[in-house]
Amino acid sequence: MPRFNKHIFICINERKSGDTRGCCSSRGSIELLDYMKGRVHELGLKGTVRVNKAGCLDACSQGPTMVVYPDDIWYAPRNQEDMEEILIEHIQCNRPVDRLIISFKPKS
Repeated sequence: MPRFNKHIFICINERKSGDTRGCCSSRGSIELLDYMKGRVHELGLKGTVRVNKAGCLDACSQGPTMVVYPDDIWYAPRNQEDMEEILIEHIQCNRPVDRLIISFKPKS
């Protein structure tokens, strides 16, 4: 039995301003992390849902990025409204939010 029902990792990686890949922290990921942590606590989900900061998730161009385990679903939320939708639909109701999912092309 897993310790948490859902484990959310949100990238807060920071790169130098000239890096062409960009970074999640410059796109607001730290604020989104704080928002998600606060909402998980407000909804009484602490203990079943864990929100962690992550280093680079290697999806910089999609950022800010987050991944939900054990579902292995990657998201590119842009604002608090996106985070709220992920929280309610995916985390609480197990319905992934298709419009925010990052789709990775298989490497050939």
